[in-house]
Amino acid sequence: MNIFFIVYAFVILLIFNFMTHKFCLKMEMEALKQNKFFRVINIIIVILLVCSYLRVLNAMV
Repeated sequence: MNIFFIVYAFVILLIFNFMTHKFCLKMEMEALKQNKFFRVINIIIVILLVCSYLRVLNAMV
């Protein structure tokens, strides 16, 4: 279960980073603003993935 969730989280992060990159290109953001935007998006996604992992782990007990 742990390995499956790690792979799942990695795929989710890749997908969201790809979509964020496309968004930044479309909006023609400057590099400094892009870095902040990527950091915020990645932190939010990691928080959501940790919460979902804890929920699944709690449901299995």
